[in-house]
Amino acid sequence: MSGGNTSRERVTLFDTTLRDGAQTNGVDFSVEDKVLIAGMLDAFGLDYVEGGYPGANPTDNRFFAEKRTKRAQFTAFGMTKRAGVSLSNDPGVAALIEAKSDAICFVAKTWDYQVRVALGASEEENLDGIRQSVAAAVAAGKEALVDCEHFFDGYKANPTYALSCAKAAYEAGARWVVLCDTNGGSQPEEIEAIVRAASAVVPGDHLGIHAHNDTEQAVANSLAALRGGARQIQGTLNGIGERCGNANLTSIIPTLLLKPFYADRFEIGVTEEALQGLTHLSHRFDEIVNRAPNRQAPYVGASAFATKAGIHASAIVKDPSTYEHVRPEQVGNHRRVLVSDQAGRSNLLAELARLGIAVEKGDRRLDTLLSEVKEREAVGYSYEGADASFELLARRTLGSVPDYFTVESFHVTVERRHNALGKLVSVSEAVVKLEVGGQRLLTVAEGNGPVNALDRALRKDLGVYQDAIADLELVDYKVRILNGGTEAVTRVLIESRDDSGDSWMTIGVSENVVDASFEALIDSIIYKLIRAGVQPA
Repeated sequence: MSGGNTSRERVTLFDTTLRDGAQTNGVDFSVEDKVLIAGMLDAFGLDYVEGGYPGANPTDNRFFAEKRTKRAQFTAFGMTKRAGVSLSNDPGVAALIEAKSDAICFVAKTWDYQVRVALGASEEENLDGIRQSVAAAVAAGKEALVDCEHFFDGYKANPTYALSCAKAAYEAGARWVVLCDTNGGSQPEEIEAIVRAASAVVPGDHLGIHAHNDTEQAVANSLAALRGGARQIQGTLNGIGERCGNANLTSIIPTLLLKPFYADRFEIGVTEEALQGLTHLSHRFDEIVNRAPNRQAPYVGASAFATKAGIHASAIVKDPSTYEHVRPEQVGNHRRVLVSDQAGRSNLLAELARLGIAVEKGDRRLDTLLSEVKEREAVGYSYEGADASFELLARRTLGSVPDYFTVESFHVTVERRHNALGKLVSVSEAVVKLEVGGQRLLTVAEGNGPVNALDRALRKDLGVYQDAIADLELVDYKVRILNGGTEAVTRVLIESRDDSGDSWMTIGVSENVVDASFEALIDSIIYKLIRAGVQPA
């Protein structure tokens, strides 16, 4: 943190999740998605939200039909004027001018090789396109930015021309001249040195960095550019983007706020209070794009503050700073001491304390629980990623899990048959017999596969508990075969979620994948009832 330093320089944060991030394989934003995400970024404190490429597709045309941010500069992206076409006859530039944006970010070639090969233009024609495009945006009352594409490769090949492109953009009125490591191959020491060289023709408070992650150094390169004099950083939420992704703002922002080297020198628009919502923002974004959160993600991942080894857990109980570089609460995350076959009593006690399960340090049932965990892991269970199932196991061992219902039996069939149109289809049907509060219930459901049918049947009618599980949904399902052959042991992990936005993981292990799935489903429902404070009937 700043330590009261009032002479810090302002660093501007530019988010390109909705534009460059849209090039991620498997990510496809709807207009509704874009509106929601833009609002989240705006509220979090980002300075610029780049929304897409108006004129390139119907989605972005609709998105730029109105301004989508309240505080952040709403930014449109597009190419500079094409060579051989007058400014007034360039439809791309016209679409950018007409968009309901505060700013326009033009992408311009700055590597002489790219100018000749990709554009088929002369070096002077390219410079003229940069100047005219920037001037047109400024004349239209919009802030102009220029992304200098392939700048670092271009500088290494022909520094004079690369710098002349950056200078042309600045002198034409660009508020920000952004140096792009488009291929993502530059190293931090190169980035810092080249940014320093660029600051000789463009002042540092007008220089930005746009780094790609092809050598896993986009965050390091962005910080290197900052040290070299740049004062704008471009990136995306969770580092999504083309190929290996873009600089990860989810890692850069807490580093700028929490690491003294940066916090003492710079200030950003995201407050320390807002930073406490970082983990929620990261996971909420993953939900919108239907991606499983990266458990190993710095700061926000489920494993970011997780400790497995017993000696580490013992130290963390005494002083968390022994194995934590920041406090998890500062980024909205929490500490997890994992319980596994490597665990000792320190792990167990720390995890039980986190779960709010009161137990005396000398309680002999702790030894029973620890032995049970290790025996179960020996046959295939893994409680590191199944926190809800571990909590239920702990509560059962300590004698505090309510007896909500009893499963008498379940039956699943899978049938391949021809439908009324003569098409061959697969139909799964599940039957579950339960006893709930002294009442016998029988439910039947069809589903897309045996596990889906079983899930639907199990949650179709839970009697007096039905209202309590109405918002429960299964959001992820993972199967792992633990040994080969036709009699392989199968481990199933299920992630569930409710309307609170919280999610939890449960586990099942069996030689039969359906039986393992059913075990995990049962744990999920019981955990949900306990979370809701439901009393047994």
